[in-house]
Amino acid sequence: MTTTFNDLGLIEPLLRALTTENYTIPTPIQAQAIPLLLQGKDLLGIAQTGTGKTAAFTLPMLQRLAAEKIQAAPKTARALILAPTRELAVQIADSIRNYGRNLGLRQAVILGGVGQNPQIKAMSRGVDVLVATPGRLLDLVNQKHVNLSGTGILVLDEADRMLDMGFIRDVRKIVSVMPRKRQSLLFSATMPTDVAKLASDMLIDPVRVEVTPAATTVERIDQSVYFIDAGGKQALLTRLLQDKAMSKVIVFTRTKHRANRVAEQLSKSGLPADAIHGNKSQSARQNALDRFKTGAARVLVATDIAARGIDVDGITHVINFELPNEPESYVHRIGRTARAGAEGIAIAFCDPTERAYLRGIEKLTRVTLSVVGETPRDTGESPPENGRNRPRTQAPRGRGGRPQESRHGEGRPAEGQQADGRTGDAKSGAARRRRRPRRSPMQQAA
Repeated sequence: MTTTFNDLGLIEPLLRALTTENYTIPTPIQAQAIPLLLQGKDLLGIAQTGTGKTAAFTLPMLQRLAAEKIQAAPKTARALILAPTRELAVQIADSIRNYGRNLGLRQAVILGGVGQNPQIKAMSRGVDVLVATPGRLLDLVNQKHVNLSGTGILVLDEADRMLDMGFIRDVRKIVSVMPRKRQSLLFSATMPTDVAKLASDMLIDPVRVEVTPAATTVERIDQSVYFIDAGGKQALLTRLLQDKAMSKVIVFTRTKHRANRVAEQLSKSGLPADAIHGNKSQSARQNALDRFKTGAARVLVATDIAARGIDVDGITHVINFELPNEPESYVHRIGRTARAGAEGIAIAFCDPTERAYLRGIEKLTRVTLSVVGETPRDTGESPPENGRNRPRTQAPRGRGGRPQESRHGEGRPAEGQQADGRTGDAKSGAARRRRRPRRSPMQQAA
């Protein structure tokens, strides 16, 4: 029998709000987590973005807060949700507002990039739910504007991204000023060692809910790769975007400067595009996101940090203009598409300096990306580790191993490629093997 939200023990005001949102069938993580959380258990959730985890933790939280009928004291929060980015914090707050519309609970959002005075004012009366990014919240705690000593529920969302962005120390400081007796939840798409240790320290006898194998990519995403010189990427991107099927596209870069350059070049080519990254003000980031949601900008060029929390329906393609130097970031990047049961397409551009990044991604995800184009096996380059990622002679294969027809001009070399699939810089295979990828620290990539 199909599980519905009515079967999960949720109260009528929440069910009414879900009906208003046209939600009737819970996702797997919602069906598993909600009954456990209603029992007050701690939870470790292994879930990729787009699996419905926000509702999985907010619905039981709202039900508990409504049942307790406790008035929050000034400067306090009864429940705290920590998110790694401003965009994700805003998205979670919007969800709470929608789900809790019939409950009369107060909430506040604390994040950087905007003035703190409105946030201080919002906290002065006390709130039922506080959604925050770690840096600004810790500032306000240290200034005595926020008191977490009585907060009974803690949710840490996208913990692996917290680690990537260097927030784990701030998170630990925040947890240290909270009561030990509380309900704690930690969600992460991947489980690196430091996140596993944080979960061990933060959670007490947790239940584990895992809706996808840790560190694997969403199966509904068709993944492929172009091998191309760095200098040919912009022309290739512009050519691919001539395809009207690419109606809503996120392009990822490693650096803020590159994001700006790519967006500017696309706009000059008549392709409306905005850049979003950590150097942009919060209002500029929100404006760019709004233009992308409404279709005013068909392309959003983003860095990893800025893109977290982008929850936009109908993203058709994710293009990795530059491969991330941390393979876990690839999982998060392509998770922007294929949301809510839809399918999606992820395309990677890989220049000779990024081959090691690609090997790391394929090792982590256990997926070999389809090579786009008729690329002979003998490329003058020795096979990568364990023979994977060697260019194939046949056309890319779809799910189930069936050959699929070209979508983006397979059979022709991409700009910057020779007809035999080699990059056009004429370097020898040995010379390319000696080149090591440049490291791009997350502090610079924001």
